Amino acid sequence: MRYSAAKIFWQGLTGNRGWTPAWRDPEPQREYDIVIVGGGGHGLATAYYLAKKYGLRKIAVLEKGWIGGGNVGRNTTIIRSNYLLPGNEPFYELSMKLWEGLEQELNFNTMVSQRGIVNLYHTDSQRDSYARRGNAMRLAGADAVLLGQSEIRQLCPFLDFDNARFPIKGGLLQKRAGTARHDGVAWGYARAADQLGVDIIQNCEVEGFQIENGVCRGVDTARGPIRARKIAVCVAGSSSRVMQLAGLRLPIESHVLQAFVTEGLKPLIPGVITFGAGHFYISQSDKGGLVFGGDLDGYNSYAQRGNLAVVEDVCESGMAVMPMIGRARMLRSWGGVMDMSMDGSPIIDKTPIEGLFFNGGWCYSGFKATPASGLCYAHLIASGESHPTAAAYRLDRYRRGALIDEVGTGAQPNLH
Repeated sequence: MRYSAAKIFWQGLTGNRGWTPAWRDPEPQREYDIVIVGGGGHGLATAYYLAKKYGLRKIAVLEKGWIGGGNVGRNTTIIRSNYLLPGNEPFYELSMKLWEGLEQELNFNTMVSQRGIVNLYHTDSQRDSYARRGNAMRLAGADAVLLGQSEIRQLCPFLDFDNARFPIKGGLLQKRAGTARHDGVAWGYARAADQLGVDIIQNCEVEGFQIENGVCRGVDTARGPIRARKIAVCVAGSSSRVMQLAGLRLPIESHVLQAFVTEGLKPLIPGVITFGAGHFYISQSDKGGLVFGGDLDGYNSYAQRGNLAVVEDVCESGMAVMPMIGRARMLRSWGGVMDMSMDGSPIIDKTPIEGLFFNGGWCYSGFKATPASGLCYAHLIASGESHPTAAAYRLDRYRRGALIDEVGTGAQPNLH
């Protein structure tokens, strides 16, 4: 069924009895050409591009829970391409361009809203570093505008300019950035991949890999063994645990990242705002809730919940830049399990085991990278070669000393 305004109107007239399921619920076959482990945004996008761009059809996506129940539905929905390093910026700009046409391509309302993002700066040195980042963005084909204090006052008059502990001196604006509906992205890719013949198998946890003479021949799952020529893993915060089943140790730590949403308010925040003197970012959803987050919890965990110390820290940072939010009531919070790499940048590469591929280490950047990650991972799986835009995301870069340290904190995942 193709969605359209006319279809919605007709279904409304007929009692909405003609809608069909968005995707099938097939039984797993015993053998596929490609098995993708992980039914989040990256796994579903990979399956879609393998089928759409490379014409492959005998593909299965295995998800241990339900579609939209992992990190793809547990984030703050921000999409942007305001990166600095040449290993990152072209990749995220590719993702930004894919976001811009995603709803038309998938025929699904993923609620992409290019409302812009402003990174506030508070010192002269920070202004200079943002100017450098903006120049790098423009060299990579992205948009960037460095704003002074008067322009920020006009754009965001509700910020604390007069009594702030960290005076706001300006900001770096990317107008094309914004937000998207997180679980809607998963549903859109799932539906589009299913229409191309991909089997999406929920409640099918991978329990082991079938490795014969250094070659991965399939997986053992809760619903029986499945053979495949190629196995592609992309399971976010569970990366270390899943790849350990194949005998591989990854340069990744798992941490909890909390997110928060307030009660619904009248339209207030025009886009996404980030605090330059602390880790705090905020936007406003279409339902009116303020959606915000901050630092990781300071311990390793696989639990989708956080602690109160981080709640306090995030709220303090928000109050420092816009005290008015102290009057809003927080409705709920949740945690996503983040696969934090040693340099803060992702991995899209083959593994030492033939036929086994890995995609992970996305840190804070997984959601915004979804379209480009799927496209580049599909290219790697189909051709055996890294996509030119993701060529720097090799697994062996830590051994070679070719780190992509975007934040400049070194090999400390808890600081990225």
